[in-house]
Parts: sequence; C-alpha cells; structure tokens
Amino acid sequence: MPRHFGVLIPSTNTTVEMVILAQTSASLFAEDYDDVVTKRMSVGAGVPAITSAQAVGRAVRALGARRVAIVSPYSDAVNERAARYFETKHGLDTIALEGFRATDAYAIGQLGPQHARDAFARINRPEIEAFVVPGGNFPTMSSVASWEREFKKPVVTTNQASIWAMLRAFDSADRLPAFGRLLAEVPADAP
Repeated sequence: MPRHFGVLIPSTNTTVEMVILAQTSASLFAEDYDDVVTKRMSVGAGVPAITSAQAVGRAVRALGARRVAIVSPYSDAVNERAARYFETKHGLDTIALEGFRATDAYAIGQLGPQHARDAFARINRPEIEAFVVPGGNFPTMSSVASWEREFKKPVVTTNQASIWAMLRAFDSADRLPAFGRLLAEVPADAP
C-alpha cells in the first residue's frame, strides 16, 4: 500500500532554497498564472519558484521531445487547456489526448496507474515522442520506468518533473533511475 506525506514549513525556516507549486491544473486557467504566482511565491519565500506545469514543459523539452501525448485524470475541457498551455508556453505539439474525467482531487487520487498504462496502449503511435501525465495527485511515479521500457519513450509526470526541476536548480549530482529517464539522466534545460 502506498504511503503519503505532506510537509508544512514554518515561515521562519531558513533552509528552503526553492519553492515548487505542485498543482499542474492551476496553470491552465489564466494566461499569466505562472508568472504571477511564481513571482508571489519567490518574493514571499525569498527563493526561486516554479509551478509544476512549468517543470513538466521544461522537462519534456530537456528530454528532446516536442510531439507529446497527454494522458491525464482531467476532464476533456481541462485537457484541451493543457494541450493549449503546453503548446503556447513550451512549444509542444499534442498528438494525442486522453483523460479520465475525474471530478475532483479525491477522485484523481483514487485512480490507479493502470489507467495511464492502458491509455498509453490505446493512443501510442510512432510520432509521439513522449507521454505527459499531469496531475500531482495521480499516483504514477512508481510506474514510470516500467512504462518507458514497455512503450520505448519517455514519460513525464507532475511529481517527477518537479523533482527534476529541483535537482537542476541545485545542480545536483543525485540521480533516481527507478523513476524513469528524466530522473535517471537529469538532462539540462533545452535552449
């Protein structure tokens, strides 16, 4: 059974070096959301900030992919926003899109990773260079490496991309190969 934890850090904590908002869908509803929110977070915390949607877009590009399939727990309307966001903000071309129409965060958390794997099998085709799996509450990280072996292409998830962004920001030598190519290689941002 997977275990979960949350971290609350008091405002007096001086060890935070970066802040990541792991709520991908929030970035999809306002054109300037990432800029406004990361500026507020950075000013408030006194450290760099990023949203998970930014991390996902940057991570896909760092892996050298541009043509993606989005498999998400979201509704059709939110998926369309995701495709538009990743195209306009990160230059990604969405080749295929499939969602599970979860109605709230609790429903997302109840979805199993098999949902994503089955969706990959339905929509996979040669022109897809990477699978994007947004949704920080969609429990997928432990399956990423096996999906990449099965489908022979990288998979980028919200939580995985957030960890990648932190490792890049800290110029860390740490690698986490059990969680897919992105965390095994920790590639640099694409130009």
